[in-house]
Amino acid sequence: MTRLKDYILLFLKGIGMGGADVVPGVSGGTIAFITGIYEELLNSIKSVDLEAIKLLSKFKWKAFWEKINGRFLVTLIGGIAVSLLTLSKLIGFLLANYPIQLWSFFFGLVIISSILVAREIKEWKIIMVLALIIGVVIAFLITEFTPAETPESWWFIFISGAIAICAMILPGISGSFILLILGKYTFVINAVNERNIPIILIFGLGCIVGILSFSRLLSWLLNKFHNLMVAFLSGFMIGSLNKIWPWKETIQTYVDRHGVVKPLVQENVLPTAYQALGNEPFVLQAILFGALGIGLVVFIEKLAHLRKSSN
Repeated sequence: MTRLKDYILLFLKGIGMGGADVVPGVSGGTIAFITGIYEELLNSIKSVDLEAIKLLSKFKWKAFWEKINGRFLVTLIGGIAVSLLTLSKLIGFLLANYPIQLWSFFFGLVIISSILVAREIKEWKIIMVLALIIGVVIAFLITEFTPAETPESWWFIFISGAIAICAMILPGISGSFILLILGKYTFVINAVNERNIPIILIFGLGCIVGILSFSRLLSWLLNKFHNLMVAFLSGFMIGSLNKIWPWKETIQTYVDRHGVVKPLVQENVLPTAYQALGNEPFVLQAILFGALGIGLVVFIEKLAHLRKSSN
């Protein structure tokens, strides 16, 4: 990666990953996967090891920078950071005011992504089908978990960051959704919006610890059992669709620490049932935004193929 346009494109991919991670149900790992940078991302993260730390401690900056693929990581992380700082309010606004349109967009994005990921497997065997089914079941069960009220102590914020970041680099379930289950989604979003530096630092430290350990496991699995893992990840993405179905009925609510009533338990319903509850289903808009999500992924995939051909 030597040309300026390559860095600009990578930065934009980072923005896409950050924007996806803000939404509870869509993974930044999905964006990394469909934009063709997933394995390089894992390899770059796992290169931050004891050898890299030794190089840093000996002030061998150039060797350290090359070992960790510094240009790639800094450019991508820069895009993610810009996205998290600038899009969190926008995504929050869209979730509050246009939830069906937003969820439909991501539903289309994830469903086409799962198909494109599965297409990487050229020869399907029974064990790969089983891996896909297991991925679907695990992701579906995770999406059925009920969000909880949890402590706001520093140690729990740290643990939340470590767990959430693992989901963020998995195509399928998002770190935001894991934070929702842990009862820390709104808390962390507010910390980012309010520039609460202590909370951001503690959460960020948890993310660093989590990602450095989990990326090694993922990278090893992809290298050792590539087709099985691709099948599993594809299934994981399919199972996660349960979370981002646009039409939901709220079964149970809770009052957060600010006195705001929020959904606790929701069930997926058909647009007709949603309308019977006295809500506007926006079916046509949902179809259009779903198609937009599908079209965007197809465009990105075609663009990636053109770049590969030109290189």
